Parts: sequence; C-alpha cells; structure tokens
Amino acid sequence: MINIRKRGKVYQYCFEAGKVNGKRKQITKCGFRTKNEAFVAGQKAYNEFINGESTTECNILYSDYLDYWMKEYFEINYKYSTAKRYKESFDKIKEELGCYKLSKLTPFILNQALLKLYQTSTTKEALRNYQKVIKSSLRDATYYFGFIKNNPASDLQIPRVLSFELKKNIRHIYTNEEIEIILNRFKNNKVFICAFLTACYTGMRKGEVFALTWDDIDLDNRVIKITKTVYAKDKENKGRWYLGTTKTTGSCREVYICDTLHSVLYNYKKLQNKYRKEYGKKYKRYIIEEVRNKYGKLVEYKIIQSNVKRNYIEMVFTRKDGTYSGTDIIKYPFKIIHHELKINCRFYDLRGSFATISLRNGCEIKDIAEVLGHKRVETTEKYYILSTSKDKMNAIIDFDKKHNDIYDVSLLK
Repeated sequence: MINIRKRGKVYQYCFEAGKVNGKRKQITKCGFRTKNEAFVAGQKAYNEFINGESTTECNILYSDYLDYWMKEYFEINYKYSTAKRYKESFDKIKEELGCYKLSKLTPFILNQALLKLYQTSTTKEALRNYQKVIKSSLRDATYYFGFIKNNPASDLQIPRVLSFELKKNIRHIYTNEEIEIILNRFKNNKVFICAFLTACYTGMRKGEVFALTWDDIDLDNRVIKITKTVYAKDKENKGRWYLGTTKTTGSCREVYICDTLHSVLYNYKKLQNKYRKEYGKKYKRYIIEEVRNKYGKLVEYKIIQSNVKRNYIEMVFTRKDGTYSGTDIIKYPFKIIHHELKINCRFYDLRGSFATISLRNGCEIKDIAEVLGHKRVETTEKYYILSTSKDKMNAIIDFDKKHNDIYDVSLLK
C-alpha cells in the first residue's frame, strides 16, 4: 500500500519494503508538488521495486526544489554564514530557472542561464555563488534525494572570457608606514589596536580573532589556541552573536605569541581587569547557550549577556564597560582608515600581509600554511602570497646582478 503525506510545501510517498531483523523497512521519496504527482510516482516506484521496472523523473519545479533543498538539507549541513551567502543568490536563480521542472534541466539551459546571470553580476564572487548554488543543488537532487537520474550541472563552468571582465576584490599588503599611521590614529582605542595587532602578528581570520576568550590565550607558554569563530545573525532576543566551529577542521591550531604581541596582550589584559573593577556590577558579563538543530546535534553556541553568576566566559575584545560587539568593533575604525587616512585595505588583508611578509623574510611556505590553518600549501600560495611592484622590480634587479655578464652591451655602441 502506498501512503502519501505532506511535508512543508511538497508531498512524499511511502510504501513498505519488507522486514529486516524483525523491523519494518520503508521506501520513501519527497519533493512532489501535488498529492496526485506523489501518488503516481509512488505507484511507479512500487512497480520498480516489485518488477524491476524503471520510473520516470520527478516533475517538481526547480524553484520549489530550491526551497525544499535549503530547508531539508542545506541549513542542516552547512554553516550559517555559507547558507546566508547562498540564499542571496536564490531569487536571481529562480527568475532564470525556477519555471523549469527538474527533469527538464539540461546543460545548455543551465549555461544560458549563467550567461544571463553574468549580465547582472558586478563581481566574480557573485557569479561564483550562482554557479555553486546551481551545481550543489542539482548534485544533491541527483545523488542525495534521487529526484533526477543524471546531474545536468556536473560540468557547469564560468566561461573564461567572462571571468576576466568581472571585478576582483583587490587585496592589499600593509606596509610598515601604513601600520604605524593606523596605530597612531587609534592610539586611544585600545581594543581596536589590540585586535589589529593580534591579526597582524598571527594571520588569524577576523572571526577567529573576535571569538577569542582569555581561556584560549596562554601568556605563560606564549600560545593562542584557535578552536572557534564568531559570526552574527539577524538581531534576536538575547543578542545576535554566535560561536561556531572554525572554517575547516584543519583550522583548529595553536599559534605562537611573539614578544611584541605578548607585551600587547599582557598590558591589554591588565587594562581590562582595571575596567572590570571600575565598573563593578555594571560591567557586562556573558555566558554561552547551546544551540541544537532539529536532530539534536549541537551546532553552535549563542553569546548571551547575563547577570546570573554561572560559568561566565571572558571575551577578549570587549568595550570599556565589557560590552561584547563581535566584529562590529572594527567597523568605525575602518571607515576612518578608508576616508580619512585614504588607505584602501580590509582587516582581512592582515592575513595575506602576514603570509607574504613571512615568506619574504625567509619562512618556509609549509610553516606559513600551518600557521594560517591551511591543509594544502597550494591554498596559501594561490590566495595569500602576493607580489608588489617593488617585489617584481627587485626580482629583475637581482637577476641583473647575477647575470650581467651574459651580454656585452658595448657591442651595441
């Protein structure tokens, strides 16, 4: 007997396949737009199960499938920040492909849609997100949900001729002069200076820096333990900042604290303790609350302000009164850096600057990759090691010094 039930906006069929070890086993499939479609598909699936006959493809619209995929798979298996970034691409993709049934999508249709989406894209990152959403969603429709038999997006690529026309995020290498200017401009903003120098001397990601608690920093043994990252969600009751896992498992690491950073963190901690005593009961304190998904799996921790004395966490980078503002602490300073100091840079560029300058100073690329939390050296080389005009000029000068006897220039006189 075939049973039909509704799950969200779509329908699911279900029938009993038999018993294994005394327990009933069922075959189910979801994603049908109407009850009748689910019933027809269920009948054909049952015939296939009994007689080995093949079934036809699912006729759910791609638009409906995207909604289902986001709710039933993506939000469960991907991190919040990734899901948020991909969601921004959904409306545009639905405009171009939402009217097609999953079984009718072809490589030609998908490539034509990507060309149209290119016309509304201003950056390579936006076009890459369109490509990733299409490829990932149809891959899961094929191999995870079984809605279609062949993945039409398996070879979907951004045309090379288009990729060169789109704007790139311009990466910046901080010079010593720029760092000195920034530190002098914000000499009264101790929390910003400390966060800036922590990233400068460790190459940590922004989310990793502002996720630090004092338990992560061992000043005696000069080690920072990086085990988590922080990110913001839409404002909710009790706050909007969350602690989650690092970008990859390889990003969990320990970073050495050099003399300069040790002095900075040591003095900053003393200053923070002084503020804590000055504010007394008015000093803001925080705890963390476990957040689990619908399957009961612990996925993140929410940072909550609390006056109840129980398991306080001591966030490193807070305002004078203890207020924790996450990565918002750097927003205003970087507006000043851009508009007043006229330095076109990002906090994230400290990571690339650390890698590039370390390599110039003779560090091994493998060691730099491990400090940055990269499993593959190629990632460090491709995305974080930059060459400046001065580097390129020095390369030519060095070659000339070592090979200036190759050709006798006097022959041209």
